[in-house]
Amino acid sequence: MSETTTAAASGGGVTYQSVDSSYFEKRGLRRYAGVASLWALGVGAVISGHFSGWNFGLGVGGWGGMLIATVFIAIMYLGLTFSIAEMSPALPHTGAAYSFARSTMGPWGGFITGLCENVEYVITPAVIVFFIGSYLGSIFGTPESFQPVYWIGGYIVFVGLNVIGVELSFKVTLVVTLLALACLVGFWFSAIPNMDFTRWALNIGVGADGAPVELAEGGGSFLPFGFHGALAAMPFAVWLFLAIEQLPLAAEESVDPKRDMPRGIILGIITLIVSAFMILLLNSSVAKGSFALATSGEPLLDGFRAIYGDGIAKILALIAVIGLIASFHTIIYAQGRQIYSLSRAGYFPRALSITHGTRKTPHLAMVTGAVVALIVMCVIWYGVENSAGIIGGTLLNMAVFGAMISYIMQALSFILLRKKFPHIARPYKSPFGIVGAALTMLIALVTIYFQLSDPVYRAGVIGVAIWFAVGIIYFALIGRHKLVLSPEEEFARSKGTAEYKSL
Repeated sequence: MSETTTAAASGGGVTYQSVDSSYFEKRGLRRYAGVASLWALGVGAVISGHFSGWNFGLGVGGWGGMLIATVFIAIMYLGLTFSIAEMSPALPHTGAAYSFARSTMGPWGGFITGLCENVEYVITPAVIVFFIGSYLGSIFGTPESFQPVYWIGGYIVFVGLNVIGVELSFKVTLVVTLLALACLVGFWFSAIPNMDFTRWALNIGVGADGAPVELAEGGGSFLPFGFHGALAAMPFAVWLFLAIEQLPLAAEESVDPKRDMPRGIILGIITLIVSAFMILLLNSSVAKGSFALATSGEPLLDGFRAIYGDGIAKILALIAVIGLIASFHTIIYAQGRQIYSLSRAGYFPRALSITHGTRKTPHLAMVTGAVVALIVMCVIWYGVENSAGIIGGTLLNMAVFGAMISYIMQALSFILLRKKFPHIARPYKSPFGIVGAALTMLIALVTIYFQLSDPVYRAGVIGVAIWFAVGIIYFALIGRHKLVLSPEEEFARSKGTAEYKSL
């Protein structure tokens, strides 16, 4: 890196600037994670979606529609995670999605993919801390105006824990993930003897205006809104799996990413599929039922209340908050690594990739992501109706929109990696191959379509589109002239086509 080079890539020139050895010394990470840590990182990132968020899909699809949506989305995530299981050990860098796309589609493709993933990892913790506030507000009886205090406090505590060190971060992740799963399993065993599927899960009907209405005795249609309702529920079913794909962001902190990364992500998606279908069946089948859950900010707490009453339910709900904390803590980790990788390569301002002098954690990246998320939350909180369904659903759709575009780009990267580099070393190969990646793209596109068809949440999706526009303008005017040969960039140049080798 002794000289600056310029090249054309995807319709625009990029410039690599030379840096000295101290640049990467200030941006070092520490290896720690094994299979168990990676499994916990993947499951922990998602598990909050089994506590809150998924239930909004009941209001647009009914129970049967939500079940079908969950099946489709599970297929999408199987295709995605097995594709990532192949790509991540072949390209073992912190950049993850950006790294995959950079190696197959050049700097512009890498940046756009990274920008989409950035929206997901900044907004997703905001969704989770919103639900944490909703649970805590119900438990302690605080007024709605107190909610922002829960949000700010949550970010201070868990950004702080992530800054302290990667060892502590992974230990906390493993413990809270196991506790969250234990809480879910406890709920399942509590709900089974109290469930009445026909009475409660099927208590949604359709009013004269097409809106959902409660059926007092249950026994409603399996698909009250038809197959269209099942498709409309897909953005909410995503919440049962969203963020499992963050695992490759830990590649440079994994002891043996080529061996452990595929194992961690495959074990993770199997765990989540089992849990997703259990919570969909059981949480909807106890008193309150699908109709009430469709607008609830704390559906698992409602389930505990139905079984045990208000008193003991609050104690159990405190335990349930651990599930939300597991995901919140884990995705703050992912958020920091994602911003760090794009910043280290120069796509984002480089200062954001500086790591803590002694703890070797990307503290500036995590703090910046937290501040941006809190600003977005406050804009929505004070700018729309203060309803858990509206605010939580808007944030959720923003995160899902960014994720879907990222998934499309990652699936495309997988296909191109197979086509362009058939002989690259692949410690693991996806059994679903190109077919699995193509299904991921198709289902993600359908999900985006139904997001854009929902007028309630369209404003949030438009907000994300503006986020994309601002990011692309920044890269076009500034970022593309300040790239650095980070590990992701070096790999893309050495393994790429003749065009990339000439950079």
